Amino acid sequence: MDIILLERIEKLGAMGDVVNVKPGFARNFLLPQEKALRATKANLARFEAEREYLEARNAENREKAADSGKAVDGAKVIVIRNAGDTGQLYGSVSARDVAEMLADKDVKRNMVILETPIKALGLHEVKVRLHPEVTVTVTVNVARTEDEAARQEKGEDVIATQQAEERADDQEANAERAANAVSMFEGDAPDEFVAPEEGAEEAPAAKAEEE
Repeated sequence: MDIILLERIEKLGAMGDVVNVKPGFARNFLLPQEKALRATKANLARFEAEREYLEARNAENREKAADSGKAVDGAKVIVIRNAGDTGQLYGSVSARDVAEMLADKDVKRNMVILETPIKALGLHEVKVRLHPEVTVTVTVNVARTEDEAARQEKGEDVIATQQAEERADDQEANAERAANAVSMFEGDAPDEFVAPEEGAEEAPAAKAEEE
């Protein structure tokens, strides 16, 4: 389907461009959201007549988005989730979750650019498109506890730290078991044989044989 873009659409084109898209994409998203018009002769004439107004409106919206983006750009949010020992989440963090954490900054679900949900602990940079020409970045700190979130904020890899501590505990336990095993062996060992000194009195059994 041929359409006229009423604003810049990433990977499609700029305002005023006539592009061909899949009918479903046009009907379900571009046309209802008033981001495009069907490329008919009447709409082409209408766009040219309103081009100046549309460009001015777009410039105003872009400026507003840039101003509000100052409060969003570089923002950091913490999301607490359950996760396994490897750092993989039992669930996930979606674009909706990120938008909810930034609701006080007027960020909507459709502004968050997250191609796949976040499924691991750590710091994740997420793009937020406030306007077709204004995109900012926020940091989503996904952790199991507030304490871990604070440690990750300082640059610590909490999973690596946990694994190192577990290895140290295992090594300590193995060393303790080995020491206990040696101690038990030494305690059960028979007394060392000591030869009698020269001239010492013979045992009664030896004397009896001589007689």
